[in-house]
Amino acid sequence: MTTFVVVGGDAAGMSAASKAKRDDPDLDVVVFEKGEWVSYGACGLPYYIKGEIQALEELVSVTPEAFREERDIDLRTGHEVVDIDPDDRTVTARSDGETTVQPYDALLVATGSAAVEPPIEGLDLEGVYTLGSMSDGKELREFVARSRETSPTEQPDSGPACQYLENCSGPVGIVGGGYIGVEMAEALAENGFEVHLFQRGDRVLKGFSDATSEAVADHLDEQGVSVHLNAAAESIAGGGAVEAVVTADGRVPVEMVLLGTGVRPRTDLAEAAGIELGPTGAIATDAYRETNVEGVYAAGDCAEAEHVVTGDPAYVPLALTANRHGRAIGRTIAGTPTEGGAVAGTAAVKAFDVEAARTGVLDHGKAREAGFDPVTETIDANSRAGYYPEGGTVRVTLTADRESGRVLGGSLVSEYGEGAVHRSHALVGAVTEGVTVGELSNYDLAYAPPFNTTWDPILTAAKVLGGQL
Repeated sequence: MTTFVVVGGDAAGMSAASKAKRDDPDLDVVVFEKGEWVSYGACGLPYYIKGEIQALEELVSVTPEAFREERDIDLRTGHEVVDIDPDDRTVTARSDGETTVQPYDALLVATGSAAVEPPIEGLDLEGVYTLGSMSDGKELREFVARSRETSPTEQPDSGPACQYLENCSGPVGIVGGGYIGVEMAEALAENGFEVHLFQRGDRVLKGFSDATSEAVADHLDEQGVSVHLNAAAESIAGGGAVEAVVTADGRVPVEMVLLGTGVRPRTDLAEAAGIELGPTGAIATDAYRETNVEGVYAAGDCAEAEHVVTGDPAYVPLALTANRHGRAIGRTIAGTPTEGGAVAGTAAVKAFDVEAARTGVLDHGKAREAGFDPVTETIDANSRAGYYPEGGTVRVTLTADRESGRVLGGSLVSEYGEGAVHRSHALVGAVTEGVTVGELSNYDLAYAPPFNTTWDPILTAAKVLGGQL
């Protein structure tokens, strides 16, 4: 019997395990997961902490019991793989002091990512948190609950995050203005905390356009979040517990600090086994997600992928990429070689009453490195027919290559519910297929007064940019 071993039990790992077993029921599929949680939506953790999601278990897509009993997958939680031997084709795992050596015919490394911790003093103080796992989310929700109680007790896993509506504490600090930083600013501010967001650069959401980042930062400010730009955290001060975030501009008193400074691929296990990393620092693979070691694949937040615009390796640790690449590997292992597919870097974020999305390449420096001559235009347009009683504004930033007219990337922002995120799907198609702004301006997008204007904001942006070209 062929044995397929998976290291890591989240999106990429369980997608691969499930698809391989579904396509080839005779396959022996063994999954090792270091923790107790598998197949969960870490992207939902800010909303669990905020209180919109009532129980941590709601973030789980498929339970460990279902994988074992219904899908016939040998899932071993609480097992940390400590060694991969490509010559003997074995992995070594430890659990409760016991060691297991498991042979494999094919292996998937899906070890995920870890939170980046900035090289500053004070990270060991009580009250410093990261948000990369279910246990992290539970700890942060308990912090919110304790801050609302007259006497601290542990917050249960069910019920509103803030059922105790008295004595909410603050202020708190968030270091990093990316997805986690922005989403957690909302989660904590909506629970009554005074929130300070520290960003080392000159704008939040660096991967988005300047116009989008500015709109989101302005809205955070309107909602009472103090956004500190060009304010790199130099240290976290305190005498055992957090007391302040220290920047070049001074000391800001806070009672808790959340580190949202990004993630890095977990590659130590792969490197020790001779598996090569790519230029991004993540595991390098071919189109079928196979590494330089025969029979060993990599997917998810530990691996890089090809970018549809540049053709170069990119590190884009997002959920869809992990699930899609895991599924492709599962098909390959089961006998149908399947490419994982390239990525466009598509992402979305919500900040209070604003939504934003981005795709492709927006940074002019990166575009030039890839051989393009980038041109960018930003427009504001109505989200619905002007005479319709509801609606808002969509701001679209579109970047294209001057010579070819090819659409390189786009960024959108609107009031929540006014379509920035859903409109971005048209741009994803344009970026992925390599169409020109002229071709994009001829897209036959849907129109009805409650949903859109006759000329969708995407089409208007394409026309304006086309005129500039």
